[in-house]
Amino acid sequence: MDFTQLKTLGELKQVGYTSKSIKDELRDNLITKLQQNETCFEGIHGYENSVIPELQRAILSKHNINLLGLRGQAKTRIARQMIHLLDAHIPVVGGSEINDDPLQPISRFAKELIKEKGDNTPISWLARADRFAEKLATPDVTVADIIGDIDPIKAANLKLSYADDRVIHYGMIPRANRCIFVINELPDLQARIQVALFNILQEGDVQIRGFKLRLNLDMQFVFTANPEDYTNRGSIITPLKDRIGSQILTHYPENIEIAKKITQQEAKLDARQSEGVYVPELAKDLLEQIGFEARKSEYVDLKSGVSARMSITAYENLLSAAELRMLENAESKTSVRLSDFMSVIPAINGKIELVYEGEQEGAASVAMQLIQNSITSLFSTYFPKIEKLERQNQQSPYDEIMKWFYDGQGFELSNAMETDAYEQQLDLVTPLNKLLEEFQPDLPKEDTYFMKEFLLWGLVEFKKLSKQKLDKGFEFRDVLGNYIRGI
Repeated sequence: MDFTQLKTLGELKQVGYTSKSIKDELRDNLITKLQQNETCFEGIHGYENSVIPELQRAILSKHNINLLGLRGQAKTRIARQMIHLLDAHIPVVGGSEINDDPLQPISRFAKELIKEKGDNTPISWLARADRFAEKLATPDVTVADIIGDIDPIKAANLKLSYADDRVIHYGMIPRANRCIFVINELPDLQARIQVALFNILQEGDVQIRGFKLRLNLDMQFVFTANPEDYTNRGSIITPLKDRIGSQILTHYPENIEIAKKITQQEAKLDARQSEGVYVPELAKDLLEQIGFEARKSEYVDLKSGVSARMSITAYENLLSAAELRMLENAESKTSVRLSDFMSVIPAINGKIELVYEGEQEGAASVAMQLIQNSITSLFSTYFPKIEKLERQNQQSPYDEIMKWFYDGQGFELSNAMETDAYEQQLDLVTPLNKLLEEFQPDLPKEDTYFMKEFLLWGLVEFKKLSKQKLDKGFEFRDVLGNYIRGI
């Protein structure tokens, strides 16, 4: 039955409508989804066996929830997705500021209206999309903002004294009655403001100034926070933490495949980028590996975390670099090159916090090291491992390519080259073909040239070749010849 056609309290009673609390709504709808084997949280990857089951248990337990984790771990997204577990519509008393339930009114306005009009009391219907309220905790937030205060203008207009509860202006929390209310970055909320939440969480009522006011609010609270010992900005006071039913720890993606799913889902790409720029699978892996390297780097503040947004913005930069070259060369198609990864350095710089040693190295230098470390980490996945110490005269799969560079005069690879010229230049290094045929026989044709460039960069990182940056690209040479020239 479509209840939204009902317009009065009498009609609502006549059809036998029954009210239930928001926590019961969430619980009942979650049970229904689980029984029907439906996905409860769309687009949340990597939490299937950790965060999501804990969240489901918290909802079944009717708990208020604190999502605790470093930045960029989808805490806010999870909170926003909870609205999909609410009923499609709920009835409210017409004109109520705090979404009064017609069958269980709590405000003076709603009670007096129902007393006056009885079954003719008008009702309206609140959609689930409108039952979500969110507040970012900042030091300037006041009790009046979130709970309420006396409104002198209302008192003057209604000709009421400040002792009359009709002069109260409700804050965000009372106005979010029967809704999901999210407070992001809870530790940033001043301790005295956190104290104001005690009664709401424990007793379900609010206290405004000196009024004898008891509003049994029906709410689902979701808080998000960084671990309190990871932030210098504040902490969650212990009595408030004690009143939050479930504290759920979030985490970063545990492997590259999950990280790639998140990046591909979240990256905001223009249709022309998606259609015109080809991204080899190795390029996607390499991009995500940068994040994994950053999370274990001695130069990066691990307590601050490395947000998943770093990979997302870096991916957008990577495609933009390839697109810019495509436009400059008047081409309709192009492929990402390894040299394009230099364009992701601004995205890395803006997303990592450096420790003192990192600051001394410089942000751009640290970003470059992360890219180099990523190449080193993935190299042995595709080609034979290169040991740091090798026996003299020991044969290596890379002997031919090293000899090619030793006999040659160097090899330049420009970022701005047209696609045909870029491929012809790499084809000049004939030993690369043999290595790919032997160790990557199933490599897709369109990934070939990225893999060739990756092989060259990898040999540089393992000190088999040398690399110098030019104005518009890089020059590769043999290590010994480069050393002699330096002398």
